[in-house]
Amino acid sequence: MNAALQLPDDIDLTPSELALTLAARLYEQGRLSAGQAAQLAGLSKRGFVELLGSQEVALFNYPAEDLAQDIERA
Repeated sequence: MNAALQLPDDIDLTPSELALTLAARLYEQGRLSAGQAAQLAGLSKRGFVELLGSQEVALFNYPAEDLAQDIERA
């Protein structure tokens, strides 16, 4: 599905910046894999992973509570 997205005029994003932001947020939500997000952003997987920090997105989304439980069970 290709649909036009209308942004307010005061939003100053290039199409590539918009694609990266969307890809990063969908990856963060677990809706895209790193490979899928990289493709959406028009980057290699490595390039996408390297740019996640600029979007303030963690590469590994592992809740602290889960980590604590895993440590207790070890």
